Amino acid sequence: MSGETKYLGIDYGLKRVGISVSDGTKSYAFQRDYLVNNASLMESLAGIVKSENISKIIIGYPTKFNSEKTHITDDVEKFASDLKKYLSGRSLPCETEFFDERLTSSLAQYNLASSGLSKKKRKDKGNIDSISAQIILQDYLDYIRNKK
Repeated sequence: MSGETKYLGIDYGLKRVGISVSDGTKSYAFQRDYLVNNASLMESLAGIVKSENISKIIIGYPTKFNSEKTHITDDVEKFASDLKKYLSGRSLPCETEFFDERLTSSLAQYNLASSGLSKKKRKDKGNIDSISAQIILQDYLDYIRNKK
């Protein structure tokens, strides 16, 4: 890949997949429209990876407060593995990394509640998924920056 690369944040769900993309400096995360988790999901993600020049994918990793797996953790692990194979098969190799997503849905709901959006838009689960993806990616970017 040439030029500035970006990171992709994913909040995986069985029905919807929240998406966010960093800026080129990898300082800020911006939410994107969520994707429906259907047969074209991998193709849609590959399109984003290509068009946004993505070099790394950060996937929210669901665990309970005691760090045990949740009901969806195995699905997220399988999704990450399938995505990596799919992208690699299309000459779009991307590093993937899991990042703790505990509390992101609660934070997303709080952010929506205080956003001034209409009640209908605040209840849209797709908005929550996309904001969750943004929080996951922003937390990751902040973590990396603070680690240096």
